[in-house]
Amino acid sequence: MTRADHADQVRELEAIARRGRWLVISTVARAGAGHVGGPLSAMDLLVGLYFHTLRIDPNNPSNPARDRFILSKGHSAMGLYAVLAMRGYFPEAELSTFDKIESRLQGHPDMRLLPGLDMSTGSLGQGLSVGVGMAMAAHRRGEGRTTWVLLGDGELQEGMVWEAVHTAPRYRLGNLVAIVDHNGLQQFGWDRDDGDRGDRRDPWRGVDLAEVFAGFGWRVLSVDGHDMAAVLAIFGEATRGPADMPTVILANTTKGKGVSFAENTINWHTGLATEDELTLAAAELGIEIAAPEGVAT
Repeated sequence: MTRADHADQVRELEAIARRGRWLVISTVARAGAGHVGGPLSAMDLLVGLYFHTLRIDPNNPSNPARDRFILSKGHSAMGLYAVLAMRGYFPEAELSTFDKIESRLQGHPDMRLLPGLDMSTGSLGQGLSVGVGMAMAAHRRGEGRTTWVLLGDGELQEGMVWEAVHTAPRYRLGNLVAIVDHNGLQQFGWDRDDGDRGDRRDPWRGVDLAEVFAGFGWRVLSVDGHDMAAVLAIFGEATRGPADMPTVILANTTKGKGVSFAENTINWHTGLATEDELTLAAAELGIEIAAPEGVAT
């Protein structure tokens, strides 16, 4: 691929990510419930994976040779649904059923309902352990597929995550890549006696996560999670890693990225945009939306 072709590809993926962000905030607003901040912070990572890196086929979602992907931070399902729809796993129109009774698009991913899902998630902390199992099975069978797991930074406080972190290097799982969406905000911090829900800032401030993962035997990579060119490059580097060492990518992101009123604020961990806010979001994301009936354009 020429440099010009690569630049065009990056611009195309950036446009897809902007549309994905619009689908997230508009769908959640219409549904009346759902998460926003986390899906927006992870959108560039998800688009980079599904439109560039993962070996997948929307027309054959159960292909045994496909790469595996686990959204361990399952509350960000709306972000994944938007990307799956844009990638062709199901019609975008189905997003309007999000979080409704009998919809395939529940508030957390359900692999029994929707093609393209490799794990049902929602109870935080479990995804990496399942990813270790998937990677171990592929390793023992000699299958050349990679297992990818996307985790939230707050989720890393779950003890089960660290059991998996400890285990993966022992089984020399070079076909396992974990991505930490390090957006620096969590819904709840440590509770205090006065009833406050705690300090919700970066749950790992003062902790060198890179050093911690490296100490367990992981190869550690870091990236600006909103620089699409850098994201694609780091994903490529992750797949070319040592055959006997799992990789973790620490992706520095901004919660609510791409929508000014949602960026870096805990109030938009969840949230329902008003019509005025949707209009502003569409303008910021470069999305053309139809005017309400009776309004001249």
